[in-house]
Amino acid sequence: MLAPEVLRYAAFSARPDGGNPAGVVLSAGELDDVAMQRIAAEVDYAETAFVTGIRTDGALKIRYFSPIAEVPFCGHATVATAVAFAGQNASISGNAVTFETPVGDVEIAISRDEVGVRAAFTSIPPSVGELADGDLATILELLGLTADALDPELPPRIAHAGNPHPVIVLRDRKDFDSFTFDPGVVRSFMDRRGWPATITVAHRFEPDRFGARNLFPVGRITEDPATGAAAAAFGAYLRELSAVVVPARIVIEQGEHVGRPGFLTVDIPLTGGIVVSGHAVPIE
Repeated sequence: MLAPEVLRYAAFSARPDGGNPAGVVLSAGELDDVAMQRIAAEVDYAETAFVTGIRTDGALKIRYFSPIAEVPFCGHATVATAVAFAGQNASISGNAVTFETPVGDVEIAISRDEVGVRAAFTSIPPSVGELADGDLATILELLGLTADALDPELPPRIAHAGNPHPVIVLRDRKDFDSFTFDPGVVRSFMDRRGWPATITVAHRFEPDRFGARNLFPVGRITEDPATGAAAAAFGAYLRELSAVVVPARIVIEQGEHVGRPGFLTVDIPLTGGIVVSGHAVPIE
């Protein structure tokens, strides 16, 4: 069997050196779990997406692997795959394509603007719950912070829009920019808690503009540069807390702290799934 072509895209950026890199394999129907995991490890991005087939209704069957394990859903790899697929199927531009993911069907709209190709996915119906006091205390300790650093108007929660994402919001920009952590210790803690994706640490710049740093220690990666699933979870978090007037649109800036700035546009409707959109471009 010939080795499948692996495409490399930067998602949530119009520049190949920004946003979050994702591997994309559009023809993965003959690959087993071991082969997909091996390819994801070789690519060594936060996630690589594999299109494993097409349903009778045209939906693409997709799976996501980090360098160390399969993950249920990945927003930036969804955006990257949708844009890559559109590049080979120009007729879908402006229309919707459906991905059959391990967490359910996800609708993606493809469009073009003056900057390039965009993809917008609608998350599964999200949920938001309390973050256990013990988990919050551990996260703060891992970041070298105390409860005084938290934004009192945006209390900690755990939000789910495909993956569980603990969310903490810091009051001061200085704390947001300067906190540090031990990647190995954070990884061990996340593994013990069964959190396959990221811990979101955010700061509110303006009423509709936020910064996010998403802890994701895996391989050489410590922070995820742009996290679509976490952006959807964060939109659900804001709606649950009535922290924005819905319907609302916010922008999340992420990746500056790891040298790959990106921008995620999040549309928060009155009910239902959260819409996350952004550009994606080939890296090579």
